[in-house]
Amino acid sequence: MAGHARIVAGLGELDGWNHCPVCATAIRPEGGKVECPNCGFVTYAHSMPTASAIVSDDGGRLMLSRRASDPQAGKWDLPGGFVEEGEDPLDSLRRELREEAGIGLRDEELLGIWIDQYEYKRRTVFTFNVYYAARIGSGKPEPADDVAELRFFAPDEVPVDELAFGHIEEVLSAWRARYEHA
Repeated sequence: MAGHARIVAGLGELDGWNHCPVCATAIRPEGGKVECPNCGFVTYAHSMPTASAIVSDDGGRLMLSRRASDPQAGKWDLPGGFVEEGEDPLDSLRRELREEAGIGLRDEELLGIWIDQYEYKRRTVFTFNVYYAARIGSGKPEPADDVAELRFFAPDEVPVDELAFGHIEEVLSAWRARYEHA
């Protein structure tokens, strides 16, 4: 390929920062930090927060969502999404499930937190993923927004080779350990 094609995806939230957002002085991110020598502006790279859930039915099956868009279009994911600025993770989860599946939740319990990477448009950001275990409280699951399909799977029938992100297997394992035989 001719030109200056990028061989490795940019890593980190500050990748591509060239100027201070306050005073426009040239800057260079170093060690996950930007400090402007002119005005003193300082910021740090951080993981992007998400909130998602293992939504189970009364038969112990779990709901997965097939991603309609990149990254990982066509792969199976746990429903949820990015937490908006100032939003509580549980409120974010409830909003995302209304938007993506048309359902309300009940019996939400914090399952755990996992760190992963999210590759999008030749850029990699780290994600801080908050997971809950929950049940459908209202509505009937119907795919919407950025979801192509919703489907319930028995825990031993989850298509692990078709999961969108590496940490999802660990989340499923934690859910099984806590809820499958409860």
